[in-house]
Amino acid sequence: MTNEKLLIGPRLRRFRQTLGLTQIRMAEDLGISASYLNLMERNQRAMSANVLIKMAEIYDLNLAEFTGKHDSHLVAEIHDMSHDPVFRGESISKNEAEDLVSTSPAAARALLRLYGTYRDRSLRNASLNADRDRVELLEQSAKAVDAVRRFIHSNTNYFDDLDRKAEGLSRELDLHKNEPHAVLTDRLASKHDIRVRIVPVNAMPKMLRYFDHDSRRINLSELLRRSGRRFQLAYQIGLLECREVIDDIITRAKLPGREAEGLARTSLGNYFASALLMPYAQFLKDAENSRYDVDLLSSRYGTSFEQTTHRLTTLQKPDARGIPFFFVRIDVAGNVSKRFSAGRFHFSQFGGACPLWNIHECFQGPGRIHTQIVQLPDDTIYFSIAKMVQRSDSTYGMPAQKLAIGLGCDIAYAPRLIYARQYNLDDPSPTPIGINCYVCERQNCQQRAHAPLNKNLLFDEHARGMSIFSFEE
Repeated sequence: MTNEKLLIGPRLRRFRQTLGLTQIRMAEDLGISASYLNLMERNQRAMSANVLIKMAEIYDLNLAEFTGKHDSHLVAEIHDMSHDPVFRGESISKNEAEDLVSTSPAAARALLRLYGTYRDRSLRNASLNADRDRVELLEQSAKAVDAVRRFIHSNTNYFDDLDRKAEGLSRELDLHKNEPHAVLTDRLASKHDIRVRIVPVNAMPKMLRYFDHDSRRINLSELLRRSGRRFQLAYQIGLLECREVIDDIITRAKLPGREAEGLARTSLGNYFASALLMPYAQFLKDAENSRYDVDLLSSRYGTSFEQTTHRLTTLQKPDARGIPFFFVRIDVAGNVSKRFSAGRFHFSQFGGACPLWNIHECFQGPGRIHTQIVQLPDDTIYFSIAKMVQRSDSTYGMPAQKLAIGLGCDIAYAPRLIYARQYNLDDPSPTPIGINCYVCERQNCQQRAHAPLNKNLLFDEHARGMSIFSFEE
């Protein structure tokens, strides 16, 4: 690290001005000349890692935020935005996106908001002949989902107050020395006068959980598996006992409207349930000791594969971090219904996942964990695992929902995973993939289903390439 050089002048200048320091004062603190500091702020000299480390010691700054690693999602969103057809011929390269975010992150966020407004209006204009009420509901729902997704990303999917509350309650209940379902049921009865009942599917055919506030009763569908029942009870306890904490988080988030707030409240309730069933300190210790064996962790904590993998993405406590995983959930049609990335991996707002990513093979080999090393167009390399899951049991005429869960991390963390032991990580030979077809600019891909959004297509009646879509570089 001592030989690493960084060109982060605008960020350095903003940081100094935030502290209210002159160049002369900061230079004295760092033991360098004011002229040298001035050159660094204008990117005419690179900042050495030694100077950066000294700044961290003196000013107690977060190195990840200061060096821009914290802005990786903002960079990816700017780059992703440039693939919209409105930018045809004016696409923004990854380096240009990094320059924009480094120079003025506020301007980058403003540009994204402006683009979001444009996209919303385009949706409305394209639907003039459709049911206007339906269009407005679609716009409102999309805004809510995007707003909550950004809110969770801005917190790196870690909420300290909720995690501490959940961990404390887990200790109080001795949750893992007793049968969790019985303990949670007793808690609801003794503290909240709420009874739990498992009901037959014909009595509640459209729901898996229903809380009847008037009768003080929670009905759980018999289709819910044991892990699902525990999770639903933990969720209800979270809403009852941590409502003030959850509402305070939502108030501070300043989300746009009641729909976004409702979605965020549900997400935070789920977060509490996960943290209660898998308390932070012990779960992180077990994850590290087992080398992140998801099936083993699921057995130990009585949680599902999806619950366990999602909890792994939340282990971002500043002084006790786990691996910065990315997580994705897709259905058999390739629709992405849930996604999160604690690292640099980016999911696009356009379309689903790349067909070359073997997460899609899960539906052909259910019950088996599929592993793969992949490389994105920006040359970053990741290790991923994937498995098909079912959320609940099924009945005749009502098949269970099948989903593929993907979990991955930067290749640098792969040696800590039990799943990577059969790979030569010194020479990984990754599979080149894209984010998805709409934003992928790889030529001659056999699996390409759509043309890139911001490229001019080329057609040659005398030739047929590996893909029907050829386009200008």
